[in-house]
Amino acid sequence: MGSHSIADKVAIVSMGCTKFGEHWDKSLDDLIVDACFQAFNEIEINKDAIDAFWLGTAQSGMSGITLARPLQISNKPVTRVENYCTSGSEALRAACYAVASGAYDIAMAVGAEKVKDSGYQGLNAFPIPGDGTQRTLTAAAMFSMVAPAYCNKYGVSLDEMSQVLAHISVKNHANGARNPRAQFQKEITPEIVLGSPRVAGTLGVFDCAGVADGAACAIVVRAQDAFQYTDKPIFIKSLSFAAGSGSGLIDPNYDYTHFPECEKAANDAYNQAGITDPRSQLMMAEVHDCFTPTELVLMEDLGFAPRGSAWKEVLGGTFDLDGELPINPDGGLKSFGHPVGASGLRMMFECWLQLRGQALESRQIVSDRKLAMTHNLGGYPGEMVSFVSIVGKELTA
Repeated sequence: MGSHSIADKVAIVSMGCTKFGEHWDKSLDDLIVDACFQAFNEIEINKDAIDAFWLGTAQSGMSGITLARPLQISNKPVTRVENYCTSGSEALRAACYAVASGAYDIAMAVGAEKVKDSGYQGLNAFPIPGDGTQRTLTAAAMFSMVAPAYCNKYGVSLDEMSQVLAHISVKNHANGARNPRAQFQKEITPEIVLGSPRVAGTLGVFDCAGVADGAACAIVVRAQDAFQYTDKPIFIKSLSFAAGSGSGLIDPNYDYTHFPECEKAANDAYNQAGITDPRSQLMMAEVHDCFTPTELVLMEDLGFAPRGSAWKEVLGGTFDLDGELPINPDGGLKSFGHPVGASGLRMMFECWLQLRGQALESRQIVSDRKLAMTHNLGGYPGEMVSFVSIVGKELTA
């Protein structure tokens, strides 16, 4: 049995998002308070109006007290969730289903992560006694296998692939340069990308997402109540999640050119939302561009391009800000960095702005389409979790 749709049963009525970056002068509490009070102030409500809270964070805190303490929430349900890089999206999924079920009238999802003060270059898994079965490769090394595998399968030369990945990086940095909340706000050239130091395999510095601190949040209510809070709500059309078994790492047939969990989550989300042609029906998509080849493969896994053709579409500008289907118009992980628990809700914040026509003029998408997508993945090629949501600015007639 597949997912049961809650299309048009839940609406987002307010959101908040901090600037992402190296916040040496701010604590996790500061970031949470900043994002949450943006959302409270947007619709002029008090935190006490919220019935239940969910916090998505990978490693910045344990239990709901991580959120209850900075917001000074007493004796209310506050739940901390974690699911790799989809943690913020999981918080939103839980809040939406709780409202759709009738358990609560108004719920809040918060995603937050404080990484830069940890002493690590990004998050590290909790120590587990070694039995010799754990991977010994970095995330960059794991994802670096995608590009040469794609080249080999589809007959793309390494030089062509370098240009494709450089285009993705340049595109996302160009979008981020127009976003005051992005960590990196400077345009770059293909020459800069191609000339950057190598990190793993053929991946250079500008092929990899940065490390950042940040927080974002959303307040959700029943769709029928949405206009009591705002004249521009956005409506949940679908929420989908898929977890793989990790078998790709030992499957000799897994070829690193496809993320099955992402495809499964996307197809489920499309079925829930009634989408038959995502490329022509979506106004935009925020996808998990942790590395440039990740975005390339996702264009096929999410149904935006036929297998083996996405590299041509990238070079042709299909996914540019002024292209047929803008991808990561806010700059993506490439420009924002990746505070793990916050990224999913940061993606939703961009959909919130774009669907409401509130993005800065230099990057506001002008389209008669009314749907947007967010996509998170967590893990590595061969062992992933994946989340996909579809939201829209109108109720289905």
